[in-house]
Amino acid sequence: MDRLRSLEVFVSAVERGSFSAAARELDLSPVMVGKYVRQLETHLGAQLLQRNTRVQSLTDAGRRFYEESRKVLEQLALAEASVESLRAEPRGRLRITAATTVGACVIAPLAAEYQNAHPQVRIDLDLSNSVVDLVDEGFDVAVRIGDLGADLNLVARPIGQYRMAICASPDYLARHGTPRTLDDLAAHRCIGHSIWDRRNGWRLAGLAGENRWPEDTTFLCNDGLALRQAALYGAGLLLQPAILVADDLAAGRLVSVLQEATPVGRPVHALYRQDRQPLPKIRSFVRFLEERAKAWLE
Repeated sequence: MDRLRSLEVFVSAVERGSFSAAARELDLSPVMVGKYVRQLETHLGAQLLQRNTRVQSLTDAGRRFYEESRKVLEQLALAEASVESLRAEPRGRLRITAATTVGACVIAPLAAEYQNAHPQVRIDLDLSNSVVDLVDEGFDVAVRIGDLGADLNLVARPIGQYRMAICASPDYLARHGTPRTLDDLAAHRCIGHSIWDRRNGWRLAGLAGENRWPEDTTFLCNDGLALRQAALYGAGLLLQPAILVADDLAAGRLVSVLQEATPVGRPVHALYRQDRQPLPKIRSFVRFLEERAKAWLE
C-alpha cells in the first residue's frame, strides 16, 4: 500500500465531501478513491468514514486521523518547498575540504568573494593534506592536487596548476651568490620540510635517476609558513608552492632562482559528488572556482 498516496486521497475525500469530488481533484476514478480509503481502514483496523447514498461523515477515529494526516501532508509540502528553494538559488551551509596551502592561499579568499555574492551561503572550510571521503565526512566540495585516481562517484573540474618556486632572500643571495645551474647547489644552504625524504624532496628538472637535492638540510621545519619566514630572514634556498611566496616575489622580499629546474606543476581539481541535479550552492561555487582560481593557479 502506498501510505502517503492513501493519506492524500483520504484527506481530499474529507475536504471535498465526496469520493467523486476527490477523484476529480486527483485525476482518479471514484472506485480508486474508495479503494485507497478502504486500504487505510484495513491497515488501521478502524472505520474512518461513514457513507450512504447521500452523505458521508467522519467517525471519531476518522476525525482524529484526518487531523494528523493533514499535518503530515502540510509538513511534507514544507519540506519539498525548502528543497525547491535550495535548488532555486545558492543557500545553506557549503562544506569545503582543501589541501592546506592551496586552501589558505587560494580557496579561503575566493570562498569569501563567493559568499559576498551569495550571502545566504554559510562557508565551512576544512584544511587538511589528508584525502577525505566526501560522502562519509559530509563535504560538498573537495579541492585536490595531483592524481585523482578513478573514483567514478565524483565529478572533477580543473581549476588550475599547483606550481612550485625556488627562491631566497636578497640578503642570502648577496652572501652566498645566485645559483645559475644545478651544480651550483652544492655550495648553498637548504631550507627543508621535515616530511621530505630522499624520495619526495627536491625533485628538480635535470637531476638524473633517483638523485635529489639536498643531501642534508640546514634548516628543517614541519610548517610551510615557518619555512617562508626563515627564507625571508636569509636562512637559505626555499622550495615551496608559488602561491605561498607570490606576494614576497612581487615585492622583492624573495628572489626566484633556477626557474628551469623548478618541479613540474600538478593539476588542481574541484570535486563534488555525482548528482544529476547538484544543489545551486555546489554548482555555482565550482563554476566560480573554474572562472577565478586560474588567476591564482597559473
